[in-house]
Parts: sequence; structure tokens; C-alpha cells
Amino acid sequence: MTNNHVLSRWDPEDSAFWASSGHSVANRNLWISIPALTLAFAVWMVWSVVVVNLPNVGFRFSTDQLFWLAALPALCGATLRIFYSFLVPVFGGRRWTAISTASLLLPAIGIGLAVQDRSTSYSTFVVLALLCGFGGGNFASSMSNISFFFPKAHKGTALGLNAGLGNLGVSIVQFVVPLVITAGVFGALGGEPQTIARDGETRQMWLQNAGYIWVPFIVASVLAAWFGMNDLASAKASFSEQAVIFRRKHNWLMCWLYLGTFGSFIGFSAGFPLLIKSQFPGVNALNYAWLGPLVGALIRPVGGWLSDKLGGAVVTFWNFIAMALAVIGVLYFMPGAGSAGNFHGFLAMFMVLFLTTGIGNGSTFRMIPVIFMTERMRDAQGGNAQAQEEAVRDANKEGAAVLGFSSAVGAYGGFFIPKSYGTSIALTGNPQAALYLFIVFYLTCIVVTWWYYSRRGAEMPC
Repeated sequence: MTNNHVLSRWDPEDSAFWASSGHSVANRNLWISIPALTLAFAVWMVWSVVVVNLPNVGFRFSTDQLFWLAALPALCGATLRIFYSFLVPVFGGRRWTAISTASLLLPAIGIGLAVQDRSTSYSTFVVLALLCGFGGGNFASSMSNISFFFPKAHKGTALGLNAGLGNLGVSIVQFVVPLVITAGVFGALGGEPQTIARDGETRQMWLQNAGYIWVPFIVASVLAAWFGMNDLASAKASFSEQAVIFRRKHNWLMCWLYLGTFGSFIGFSAGFPLLIKSQFPGVNALNYAWLGPLVGALIRPVGGWLSDKLGGAVVTFWNFIAMALAVIGVLYFMPGAGSAGNFHGFLAMFMVLFLTTGIGNGSTFRMIPVIFMTERMRDAQGGNAQAQEEAVRDANKEGAAVLGFSSAVGAYGGFFIPKSYGTSIALTGNPQAALYLFIVFYLTCIVVTWWYYSRRGAEMPC
């Protein structure tokens, strides 16, 4: 190892190397990566809470406009992930983690300034929503980076911890922001409160704190990443070297499955507050919206751990079946056909749905490194030791690139789900049509998982 932040030798599959120094270095990078990713998710999803409160502080936008604002961060984040997927081998994990985390300051400060001025235009809020997408992009590079540090036997658990505790940022933002906007926690530096009137009562709100609260934590995380993380010389690769994944069939199949797991998690998280508000107007959505992302985030490491024990494909297959059944349960308890619906049943079914999205996030991400390691080792079968070593290096680079790229495709669920709700409500008066569409999609995921990965004699058992 060199004296600077670049590690010239990194071989986690070597048990002696792993035991002597690899394990401690990998864990240090992991535990610095996790809070950086948690903040990225918080900034990405802060808009879902801000949007619910915009009408309260005097911004008059239609329901469809609000759903658009809730969906745009996911659209931007998903698109950025396509590029972020390939940047760690180009720039280095330490350097890119610091840069991408620092970029979160733009939307955090921008939100704080914009919501204090009631003349702020809708187009400005659109730009801010897109800037929040910077947080969504960070996931692809973070997962790609951490995948290089751990051996095959520990990737599921390590990636599950990074993603699961990172995803916790969604729940944290939906729990913390409703609290901090009720007090002037930054004093005179935070600006004047907004006065809102509801049910004959007048109260004050500091909606700008939804952005400002993350600023000191972002700065601390940037410094920790810059001074505490490492770049791996062995992980260096150009975009053209990584672009081979676009010719790999299993890249596209896993993108489809991850759209079903993470896409559901982030889409349901983004749309849950507005969905509650539209279907159960007597319920304070922000009292409950944080519960689903909390459940989904905390269970994700369990999904990775279960997959390390049972196999990712088996866990993923049964998980998609449970997801389809949970959506049927949501439909059963929603208002419709003269019924006022049952909020507690609706909430319980959504908790099951969030639980299964979390398990599926962990299981699908455990499948990816195994698939590409198996595929490259098959190609090198019968070759000499050098060919075997090259196959391992190629598998690690391809697996990391697919982890990032599939996360990009999956993140589009954060756009399509809230937008599907809004479109369905605009066309039919309710969101049921969108939910029926989700069931059909989960059925396709069940078939793909069973045929290619989980059935007896499958092409790529994992």
C-alpha cells in the first residue's frame, strides 16, 4: 500500500490479505460511505416533504403540478446515475464521493432561499426539484465503489448495509423535516418564518429549514470522505472498458428486476405523502409517510444477508410474489365504489409493500456480482492462472458497472410511480389504474426471475 490515499494493491479474495489489512480498510471506507449516501437520499427525497407544504405557505399549484414536482428529482437522479455508474473507476472512489456529496449543497441551500419568497416561480421550483436529483445520482457511484472493496462472500451484506442505511435517508427526511420546519432552529441566520392559517388557527413555519438542516452534515461528510477514504489503483477503468456491459444480456435483465425492487421503493417513497393526502384527506400524511421508507431501508441489509445464505434468485422470486399480493391488498383498502376505504388497512398493506421492496433491493444487488463472476469464470474455464485472474478483475469491474447502471434504471421508478398516480387521478379520478399496472409489471418480474435464475436448470442460478 502507498502512503497516500491510493491503494496500489487490493485483493479481497486473498484470505490472508483480507484478514491482515483488507477487512479493516474496507470497513472504514464503508462506514464513511454510508452517512454520505444517507445524506444523498435525504436531499433527493426532501422534495417529497417540501411539495406537500408548498400550498400551506402560499404557493398555488395544481395537484398534477405537485405530482410533477414530486416526480422530477427521481427523473433527474435516475438519469444522472447512468453517468455516475462509470465515474468511480475514472476519478477514484474517494475523490468522487467527496465531489458528489459536495454537490448536494446546491439544492439544500437553493430550497432554503426559494421557499422564503412567495413570488418564486413554478419553473424555479422545477429547477430545484431537478437539482435534488444530484442526491439520487450518488447511489450508483457509491454502490459501485463499495463493491470493489469486499470479497464475493461478503458483497451481499456490505452492499446491503451501504444501500440499506443509505436508503434510511428517505425515512429520516420525512421524519426530521416536519419537526425542524416548526421552529427557528437557525435563529436569524435561517430567515423569517412563513405564517399559515388552518382551521381558524394561525401558526408559523420555517419551510426553509427543510433545506438548511442538511448543510452542516454535508460539509462534515465531504471532509470525512476526502481525508478518510481510499482510491483503488486496481479499480481504474475507462468508460470504454466498462461499456462492455451494454452487450451483456444479464445487465438488461437485472435492470428490469431492479426497477421492480428499488424503483418501487423510491417511487412509493416519493409518492406516498401525496397519495395519502389525496385518498384520505382527513389524515395528516406526514405523520405516517416516514414509516414506509424506514421499514424498507432497515430490512434491506436483511435481504442481502438472506441472499448470502439462501441465494439471491430464490429470495427475489418469492419476494416479487409477495409484492404483487401487497398491491392487491392496497387496492382492497383504498376508497372507491362508494366506500370511504380503510386507512389502517391501507397503511398496513403499504408497510408490507415497503418491507418487500427492501428485501428485494438487497437480494437483487446480491445477484449481480454473482452472475458476472460466474459468467466470466465460465469464459475462462480451462485457461491458465493469468486468465483466471483476468476473469476475476473483469467480473469485478463489470459487476460494479452493472450495480451502478441497474440502479440508474431502477431509479426511474421514482418518477414513474408518482407520475402514474397523478395521471391516473387526472384521467379516472383515482389512482387504482396505476396500481393495477404495477401488478402486471411484478408478474413479468416473477417470470424473468424464475426462468433465468431460480428454476431448476436455470441459465444462471445465483
